[in-house]
Amino acid sequence: MESVSFSPLSRVAICGGTHGNEMSGVYIVREMQKQKLDQNGSVSITTVISNPLAVVACRRYMETDLNRCFTEALLSAPITDSTPYELRRACELNAQLGPKGSREAVDLLCDIHNTTANMGMCLIFYSLDWIALHIYKYIQSKMTSAPVRGFHVDVPFSEAYSLESVGKHGFSIEVGPQPNGVLRADIFNMVKEAVDLSIEWLQKFNSGCTFEGGEVEAYTPVRIVDYPRDPTTNNITAAIHPQLQDNDFKLLHRGDPVFQSFSGETVKYEGEDLYPVFVNECAYYEKKIAFHLTKKITVTLPSISVMKD
Repeated sequence: MESVSFSPLSRVAICGGTHGNEMSGVYIVREMQKQKLDQNGSVSITTVISNPLAVVACRRYMETDLNRCFTEALLSAPITDSTPYELRRACELNAQLGPKGSREAVDLLCDIHNTTANMGMCLIFYSLDWIALHIYKYIQSKMTSAPVRGFHVDVPFSEAYSLESVGKHGFSIEVGPQPNGVLRADIFNMVKEAVDLSIEWLQKFNSGCTFEGGEVEAYTPVRIVDYPRDPTTNNITAAIHPQLQDNDFKLLHRGDPVFQSFSGETVKYEGEDLYPVFVNECAYYEKKIAFHLTKKITVTLPSISVMKD
């Protein structure tokens, strides 16, 4: 695969609190603001609390999920009296960090999230963004506190609905398990290490380092699985089975237990061998998702370097 070159990545946004009860990003951003880390070598850093009202309320969102508001259609829709707070906020963030898809957008946007699922350190990226994938490869090779996995959503940036898609390049950091509204030092330290390594990579890239190509493994979504439900009330009738709980990224085989009904029966998995992720994620109950099923893929990366003047 041929080498690819990019312009310097000098303008970076680190965001937290897109979901107001996911505390790692909130406190990473506050700490960076306190230390006035707005310039780090060749990297100019903008730190943002994305959803300040939800952070104050310690809720995921006030009216609608902010991290679903960044499609080009939603960002270009007119603002009216009935426009939800999060959609207004999305337009503000797009004006500050974008506009999405423009030359003025920040070079890289990193959005920090927590999950209640046992995902460890996971980076989520769209399409084949070589910058995000190389940062993932770098973090994976350097990180000592946890295994690092990638979640690859095969959607172009222009169609993506989450905040990181406002930057020219971007990814989100998804770390767990951490309960909503709670800060855990071990999880905070993992996130800080990943953010520090990202900035370290950017400085090396901007200074002329060539990053060699190679292969990385990632997980890509195949389908979602809902909880078993009562057909009349639509209430769930089972919980995640103890043998599946906390076993994100562990291959699921036909016949493995996935749910345990409230009357004690086991519901077994019927499909092809796939990897479950976001198992029993708290915020996904309202979205009718018990877990995502993914397949493992291998992505071949080109060597990349900064464009010479």
